[in-house]
Amino acid sequence: MFLSAQRPALIKDAYIYRPDTLMLDLEDAVAENQKDAARFSLYHALKTVDYRGCERMVRINALDTEHWREDIRASVAGGADAIRIPKCESAGDVLTVVSALEAAEAEFGRGIGGTLIACALESPKGILNAYEICVACPGRMIGVAISGGDYRSAMQTSYVPGGIEMLGGRAHMIIAARAAGVQCFDTVFTDLEDMEGFRAEVIQNRQMGFDGKSIISPKQIAVVHEIFTPGEREIRRAEKIVRAVREQAARGVGVFTVDGKMIDIAFVPGAERVIALAKASGVYKGDL
Repeated sequence: MFLSAQRPALIKDAYIYRPDTLMLDLEDAVAENQKDAARFSLYHALKTVDYRGCERMVRINALDTEHWREDIRASVAGGADAIRIPKCESAGDVLTVVSALEAAEAEFGRGIGGTLIACALESPKGILNAYEICVACPGRMIGVAISGGDYRSAMQTSYVPGGIEMLGGRAHMIIAARAAGVQCFDTVFTDLEDMEGFRAEVIQNRQMGFDGKSIISPKQIAVVHEIFTPGEREIRRAEKIVRAVREQAARGVGVFTVDGKMIDIAFVPGAERVIALAKASGVYKGDL
């Protein structure tokens, strides 16, 4: 969930809404003449607020501005869990930030490598270079997110219900993220009154393979959690697959049926991921 780091009233207790990650924004949500004030607010929030397990990520300013280095220093000094690089277009952008992160971690006594990285892909070039971005810094890289506003503008299109204008960019980024073994997240949905449209887009996100959805309001959290949390039927099927594969493998059987459908070892990773997500979401009651 995106929050302006410039506004203490917004960021001091945002954990009460139980988002998975708080995106404390120093970029677009902060006026140009308020960047220093926003960093000051960010630093003190990171140092003093107990966010009750919510991941604390900072969106720094773009690398073509004069602000990003100080953004990194304030983030690292405050103890942010991760930073997000906006408008990332290449592995070189990632490595530039890594160098600044290492310097800040040394300066403020944090372990080198402790501050993680996510990247926003906002242009055709960024999308085309998605894989090299995803693998640029193993160990630090959490994943990538597509940014709809700038991407649509660069592609000379606009929002269309159903997402046809974003389909190519979304698919390319997901493939790159999966190939690299990192996470991928979709862009924000800005019409807070259109909850039906938001729900449809989140369902599409999960069907496409995204790991989550960027949001701008607490009212959107419940829908994202509902759709991305495995349901009871999905969990029970995953349990059946894992148990059946273990039992049949012990007997030397490689292909068999579960609930009338043919199953083999290739189904196991997906089933195990469903169970892992159910555990992480706090809804798993099984014993696997």
